Amino acid sequence: MKITEILQSKNAVLSFEVFPPKTDDKFEDVVAAVDKIAALAPDFMSVTYGAGGGTSEYSAAIAEHMKDELHVTPLAHLSCISSDRADVAAKLARLKASGIENILALRGDLPKDFSGNLDYAYACQLVAEIREAGGFCIGGACYPEGHPESATLYDDIDNLKIKVDAGCDFLTSQMFFDNDAFYSFLCKIREAGIYVPVIAGIMPVTNAKQIKRMMSLSGSTLPARFRRIIDRFGSDAAAMTQAGIAYATEQIIDLYANGVKAVHVYSMNKPNVAAAIRANLKGIV
Repeated sequence: MKITEILQSKNAVLSFEVFPPKTDDKFEDVVAAVDKIAALAPDFMSVTYGAGGGTSEYSAAIAEHMKDELHVTPLAHLSCISSDRADVAAKLARLKASGIENILALRGDLPKDFSGNLDYAYACQLVAEIREAGGFCIGGACYPEGHPESATLYDDIDNLKIKVDAGCDFLTSQMFFDNDAFYSFLCKIREAGIYVPVIAGIMPVTNAKQIKRMMSLSGSTLPARFRRIIDRFGSDAAAMTQAGIAYATEQIIDLYANGVKAVHVYSMNKPNVAAAIRANLKGIV
Protein backbone atom coordinates (compact mmCIF):
# COMPACT_ATOMS: atom_id res chain seq x y z
CA MET A 1 0.00 0.00 0.00
CA LYS A 2 1.26 3.47 -0.80
CA ILE A 3 1.88 5.90 2.06
CA THR A 4 -0.40 8.48 0.44
CA GLU A 5 -3.23 5.94 0.44
CA ILE A 6 -2.67 5.25 4.14
CA LEU A 7 -2.70 8.97 4.90
CA GLN A 8 -5.94 9.42 2.99
CA SER A 9 -7.70 6.45 4.59
CA LYS A 10 -7.07 7.19 8.29
CA ASN A 11 -7.65 10.09 10.66
CA ALA A 12 -4.60 9.24 12.76
CA VAL A 13 -1.50 7.46 11.46
CA LEU A 14 1.35 6.12 13.60
CA SER A 15 4.55 4.68 12.18
CA PHE A 16 7.97 3.63 13.45
CA GLU A 17 11.50 3.78 12.08
CA VAL A 18 14.23 1.16 12.38
CA PHE A 19 17.81 1.11 11.16
CA PRO A 20 19.82 -1.75 9.66
CA PRO A 21 22.82 -3.45 11.29
CA LYS A 22 26.35 -2.40 10.43
CA THR A 23 27.64 -5.97 10.29
CA ASP A 24 26.35 -9.45 9.43
CA ASP A 25 26.58 -10.73 12.99
CA LYS A 26 24.03 -8.13 14.17
CA PHE A 27 21.47 -8.80 11.44
CA GLU A 28 19.37 -11.31 13.39
CA ASP A 29 19.28 -9.02 16.44
CA VAL A 30 17.93 -6.19 14.30
CA VAL A 31 15.36 -8.46 12.66
CA ALA A 32 14.19 -9.56 16.11
CA ALA A 33 13.69 -5.92 17.11
CA VAL A 34 11.87 -5.22 13.84
CA ASP A 35 9.56 -8.17 14.48
CA LYS A 36 8.65 -6.89 17.94
CA ILE A 37 7.95 -3.37 16.67
CA ALA A 38 5.89 -4.72 13.77
CA ALA A 39 3.79 -6.66 16.28
CA LEU A 40 2.54 -3.28 17.56
CA ALA A 41 0.58 -2.93 14.27
CA PRO A 42 1.99 0.36 12.99
CA ASP A 43 0.47 1.83 9.85
CA PHE A 44 3.88 1.51 8.19
CA MET A 45 7.55 1.16 9.12
CA SER A 46 10.57 2.84 7.58
CA VAL A 47 14.04 1.35 7.37
CA THR A 48 16.98 3.72 7.13
CA TYR A 49 20.09 3.53 5.03
CA GLY A 50 22.78 3.87 7.65
CA ALA A 51 25.49 6.52 7.68
CA GLY A 52 26.96 7.05 4.23
CA GLY A 53 24.60 4.53 2.64
CA GLY A 54 26.88 1.63 3.48
CA THR A 55 24.15 -0.68 4.77
CA SER A 56 21.84 -0.51 1.76
CA GLU A 57 21.78 -4.27 1.21
CA TYR A 58 20.62 -4.82 4.77
CA SER A 59 18.04 -2.04 4.37
CA ALA A 60 16.49 -3.67 1.31
CA ALA A 61 16.46 -7.09 2.98
CA ILE A 62 14.70 -5.72 6.06
CA ALA A 63 12.15 -3.85 3.94
CA GLU A 64 11.42 -7.09 2.08
CA HIS A 65 11.08 -8.92 5.41
CA MET A 66 8.58 -6.31 6.60
CA LYS A 67 6.45 -6.71 3.51
CA ASP A 68 6.62 -10.46 2.92
CA GLU A 69 6.89 -11.92 6.40
CA LEU A 70 5.41 -9.29 8.71
CA HIS A 71 2.79 -7.87 6.32
CA VAL A 72 3.64 -4.32 7.30
CA THR A 73 3.93 -1.60 4.67
CA PRO A 74 7.63 -0.69 4.33
CA LEU A 75 9.12 2.69 3.52
CA ALA A 76 12.62 2.11 2.13
CA HIS A 77 15.20 4.87 2.39
CA LEU A 78 17.36 5.71 -0.63
CA SER A 79 20.29 8.09 -0.31
CA CYS A 80 22.43 10.12 -2.71
CA ILE A 81 25.51 9.32 -0.63
CA SER A 82 27.46 6.29 -1.91
CA SER A 83 25.00 5.87 -4.80
CA ASP A 84 25.85 6.54 -8.42
CA ARG A 85 23.27 6.26 -11.20
CA ALA A 86 23.97 2.58 -11.76
CA ASP A 87 23.54 1.86 -8.04
CA VAL A 88 20.24 3.72 -7.92
CA ALA A 89 18.95 1.93 -11.01
CA ALA A 90 19.81 -1.44 -9.48
CA LYS A 91 18.23 -0.57 -6.14
CA LEU A 92 15.06 0.72 -7.76
CA ALA A 93 14.84 -2.46 -9.82
CA ARG A 94 15.19 -4.60 -6.70
CA LEU A 95 12.55 -2.64 -4.78
CA LYS A 96 10.15 -2.75 -7.71
CA ALA A 97 10.68 -6.50 -8.16
CA SER A 98 10.01 -6.98 -4.44
CA GLY A 99 6.74 -5.06 -4.65
CA ILE A 100 7.97 -2.25 -2.39
CA GLU A 101 6.09 0.88 -3.39
CA ASN A 102 7.37 3.55 -0.99
CA ILE A 103 10.75 5.30 -1.00
CA LEU A 104 12.09 8.11 1.16
CA ALA A 105 14.59 9.95 -1.03
CA LEU A 106 17.41 11.62 0.90
CA ARG A 107 20.70 13.29 0.22
CA GLY A 108 22.17 11.71 3.34
CA ASP A 109 24.77 13.02 5.74
CA LEU A 110 28.08 13.80 4.07
CA PRO A 111 31.03 11.97 5.62
CA LYS A 112 33.47 14.17 7.50
CA ASP A 113 35.97 15.90 5.18
CA PHE A 114 34.08 14.62 2.12
CA SER A 115 35.65 15.94 -1.10
CA GLY A 116 34.38 13.58 -3.79
CA ASN A 117 31.77 13.99 -6.51
CA LEU A 118 28.20 12.77 -6.35
CA ASP A 119 25.99 11.76 -9.26
CA TYR A 120 23.17 13.18 -7.16
CA ALA A 121 24.31 16.26 -5.27
CA TYR A 122 20.82 17.09 -4.04
CA ALA A 123 17.81 15.05 -3.01
CA CYS A 124 15.67 16.76 -5.65
CA GLN A 125 17.80 15.09 -8.35
CA LEU A 126 17.24 11.69 -6.78
CA VAL A 127 13.51 12.38 -6.44
CA ALA A 128 13.32 13.21 -10.15
CA GLU A 129 15.14 9.98 -11.04
CA ILE A 130 12.76 7.88 -8.93
CA ARG A 131 9.75 9.67 -10.42
CA GLU A 132 11.04 8.89 -13.90
CA ALA A 133 11.34 5.20 -12.97
CA GLY A 134 7.61 5.20 -12.19
CA GLY A 135 5.46 3.22 -9.80
CA PHE A 136 6.78 4.57 -6.51
CA CYS A 137 5.25 6.77 -3.82
CA ILE A 138 8.08 9.18 -3.02
CA GLY A 139 8.76 10.89 0.28
CA GLY A 140 11.24 13.59 1.13
CA ALA A 141 12.72 14.99 4.33
CA CYS A 142 11.94 18.41 5.75
CA TYR A 143 13.42 20.40 8.63
CA PRO A 144 10.92 22.36 10.75
CA GLU A 145 13.69 24.61 12.07
CA GLY A 146 15.67 24.70 8.83
CA HIS A 147 18.42 22.46 7.48
CA PRO A 148 21.71 23.02 9.35
CA GLU A 149 23.42 23.88 6.05
CA SER A 150 20.83 26.47 4.99
CA ALA A 151 21.44 30.14 5.72
CA THR A 152 17.84 30.69 6.81
CA LEU A 153 14.65 28.70 7.22
CA TYR A 154 13.20 30.52 4.21
CA ASP A 155 16.15 29.47 2.04
CA ASP A 156 15.53 25.92 3.15
CA ILE A 157 11.83 26.17 2.27
CA ASP A 158 12.75 27.44 -1.20
CA ASN A 159 14.89 24.33 -1.67
CA LEU A 160 12.11 22.17 -0.26
CA LYS A 161 9.72 23.56 -2.88
CA ILE A 162 12.16 22.50 -5.60
CA LYS A 163 12.29 18.99 -4.14
CA VAL A 164 8.51 18.70 -3.87
CA ASP A 165 8.06 19.99 -7.42
CA ALA A 166 10.52 17.32 -8.59
CA GLY A 167 8.06 14.65 -7.50
CA CYS A 168 7.62 14.22 -3.73
CA ASP A 169 4.23 12.83 -2.72
CA PHE A 170 4.71 13.47 1.00
CA LEU A 171 7.27 14.79 3.47
CA THR A 172 8.57 13.44 6.77
CA SER A 173 10.05 15.90 9.22
CA GLN A 174 13.28 15.62 11.11
CA MET A 175 12.84 15.33 14.85
CA PHE A 176 11.71 18.40 16.75
CA PHE A 177 10.95 19.03 20.41
CA ASP A 178 8.83 22.16 20.18
CA ASN A 179 5.46 21.58 18.53
CA ASP A 180 4.93 25.31 18.02
CA ALA A 181 7.98 25.32 15.74
CA PHE A 182 6.36 22.56 13.68
CA TYR A 183 3.02 24.37 13.44
CA SER A 184 4.80 27.55 12.36
CA PHE A 185 6.73 25.55 9.75
CA LEU A 186 3.50 24.12 8.33
CA CYS A 187 2.08 27.60 7.90
CA LYS A 188 5.24 28.81 6.17
CA ILE A 189 5.44 25.95 3.67
CA ARG A 190 1.74 26.25 2.79
CA GLU A 191 2.31 29.95 2.11
CA ALA A 192 5.23 28.89 -0.13
CA GLY A 193 2.92 26.64 -2.18
CA ILE A 194 3.90 23.28 -0.67
CA TYR A 195 0.69 21.30 -0.15
CA VAL A 196 1.79 17.66 0.10
CA PRO A 197 1.09 15.83 3.40
CA VAL A 198 3.70 16.31 6.13
CA ILE A 199 4.38 13.52 8.64
CA ALA A 200 5.68 14.75 11.99
CA GLY A 201 8.89 13.05 13.14
CA ILE A 202 9.19 12.51 16.90
CA MET A 203 12.24 11.22 18.76
CA PRO A 204 11.76 9.80 22.26
CA VAL A 205 15.07 10.76 23.90
CA THR A 206 16.20 7.94 26.15
CA ASN A 207 19.94 8.64 26.16
CA ALA A 208 21.08 12.11 27.12
CA LYS A 209 24.63 11.57 25.81
CA GLN A 210 23.45 10.99 22.22
CA ILE A 211 21.23 14.03 21.99
CA LYS A 212 23.93 16.62 21.20
CA ARG A 213 25.05 14.84 18.02
CA MET A 214 21.45 14.27 16.96
CA MET A 215 20.68 17.95 17.42
CA SER A 216 23.63 19.00 15.28
CA LEU A 217 22.47 16.75 12.44
CA SER A 218 18.80 17.68 12.61
CA GLY A 219 19.05 21.41 13.19
CA SER A 220 16.60 21.09 16.09
CA THR A 221 16.73 23.09 19.28
CA LEU A 222 15.92 21.95 22.79
CA PRO A 223 13.19 23.91 24.61
CA ALA A 224 14.08 24.98 28.15
CA ARG A 225 11.50 22.56 29.55
CA PHE A 226 13.18 19.62 27.87
CA ARG A 227 16.65 20.78 28.88
CA ARG A 228 15.51 20.68 32.49
CA ILE A 229 14.32 17.09 31.98
CA ILE A 230 17.74 16.10 30.65
CA ASP A 231 19.53 17.96 33.45
CA ARG A 232 17.39 16.26 36.08
CA PHE A 233 17.17 12.71 34.71
CA GLY A 234 20.01 12.40 32.18
CA SER A 235 22.37 10.55 34.51
CA ASP A 236 19.76 7.91 35.40
CA ALA A 237 19.11 5.64 32.40
CA ALA A 238 15.79 4.28 33.61
CA ALA A 239 14.46 7.68 34.64
CA MET A 240 15.61 9.29 31.37
CA THR A 241 13.87 6.58 29.36
CA GLN A 242 10.63 7.11 31.26
CA ALA A 243 10.84 10.90 31.01
CA GLY A 244 11.76 10.80 27.31
CA ILE A 245 8.80 8.56 26.51
CA ALA A 246 6.46 10.81 28.50
CA TYR A 247 7.68 13.94 26.72
CA ALA A 248 7.34 12.32 23.29
CA THR A 249 3.85 11.06 24.16
CA GLU A 250 2.75 14.57 25.14
CA GLN A 251 4.09 15.90 21.85
CA ILE A 252 2.24 13.25 19.84
CA ILE A 253 -1.08 13.78 21.61
CA ASP A 254 -0.79 17.54 21.07
CA LEU A 255 -0.03 17.00 17.37
CA TYR A 256 -3.09 14.80 16.85
CA ALA A 257 -5.25 17.24 18.82
CA ASN A 258 -4.13 20.07 16.54
CA GLY A 259 -5.02 18.28 13.34
CA VAL A 260 -1.71 16.64 12.41
CA LYS A 261 -2.79 13.30 10.96
CA ALA A 262 0.46 11.38 10.91
CA VAL A 263 3.34 10.89 13.37
CA HIS A 264 6.54 8.96 12.66
CA VAL A 265 8.42 7.78 15.75
CA TYR A 266 12.20 7.43 15.55
CA SER A 267 12.19 4.35 17.76
CA MET A 268 15.93 3.58 17.37
CA ASN A 269 15.40 -0.22 17.20
CA LYS A 270 14.03 -0.18 20.75
CA PRO A 271 10.84 -2.29 20.95
CA ASN A 272 10.29 -1.29 24.58
CA VAL A 273 10.20 2.38 23.64
CA ALA A 274 7.89 1.77 20.69
CA ALA A 275 5.61 -0.39 22.85
CA ALA A 276 5.42 2.26 25.57
CA ILE A 277 4.50 4.94 23.04
CA ARG A 278 1.86 2.68 21.51
CA ALA A 279 0.41 1.86 24.95
CA ASN A 280 0.27 5.54 25.92
CA LEU A 281 -1.73 6.27 22.75
CA LYS A 282 -4.30 3.50 23.26
CA GLY A 283 -7.70 4.84 22.31
CA ILE A 284 -6.15 7.76 20.40
CA VAL A 285 -4.65 5.90 17.48
